[in-house]
Amino acid sequence: MALNLSTLKTRSLTAVIFVVVMLGGLLWGLWSFLILFTIIHFGCWKEYQQLIGKIDPGYLTITPFHKYGVRIAGWCIVLFFTNNAFNIGDFSLHSIGLWLGIICAFMLPIGELLFAGNIRLRNIGLSALGLLYISLSWGLMMDLRSASVIYLDGAAGFGHFDMGPVIPCGLIFSIWINDTMAYIVGSLIGKTPFSKISPKKTWEGTIGGAILCVVVISLLGWWLDIYRVRDWIAISAIAAVMGTAGDLLESKLKRMANVKDSGTLMPGHGGFLDRFDSLLIAIPFVWLYVTIFMK
Repeated sequence: MALNLSTLKTRSLTAVIFVVVMLGGLLWGLWSFLILFTIIHFGCWKEYQQLIGKIDPGYLTITPFHKYGVRIAGWCIVLFFTNNAFNIGDFSLHSIGLWLGIICAFMLPIGELLFAGNIRLRNIGLSALGLLYISLSWGLMMDLRSASVIYLDGAAGFGHFDMGPVIPCGLIFSIWINDTMAYIVGSLIGKTPFSKISPKKTWEGTIGGAILCVVVISLLGWWLDIYRVRDWIAISAIAAVMGTAGDLLESKLKRMANVKDSGTLMPGHGGFLDRFDSLLIAIPFVWLYVTIFMK
């Protein structure tokens, strides 16, 4: 029993630290947001390459130039989507990401030819999938943040309000609420297995979590009166459905790699991919909705 209490304390402490760090990065400002998701981007890439190496040992033969070069190329995608919201002197991070990305696009194939003893197209394809799975998603998250840097007049005495973090925070909170409610509902009334990939998930928990997620986020959006309620219904519904798909995808990868967790970022909670698997798949679909219907 003491071990269980110790485990609970560890999980609770790491969860609190995680939430504090996330909220700080999300709400402090533009640069804290970029730093937060830069760290998450590289952390996800490290774990992705480790998982792929366990699934396909041939991927372990990639050169250090390939291994680290593709991570930098992915970061260029993140920088590219900062738009013109981030500037260092006369240079914008958007431009730096664009030109550095072009350099990487030329240098990576040349480096593969020069340093790889045996060029394996499958390895190139697996790294390209990582760019889509990880880097593009975090790039689109930066776009959601930087493209919405609009200051609205707040209530009397409150000055201006930066709308930038609103949609990213709404998306992340939707994922958290969906996961939490799915676990609670599944624990209470869950009986029907949802998927062989993740045996602990149940249909009752999955549906209950999604419904409660939409209800809570929609009521919160209505109360705050930021954006239309129907937009929050759509964003939370997309987050619930695609977030569940993202969780199942990462569970499948871990099962193929024969590991329990993708990493050891948080004791008792797993690694970067364990924490952000749902978000990685939900972001592109929310971005599409926002781009098509909210702009």
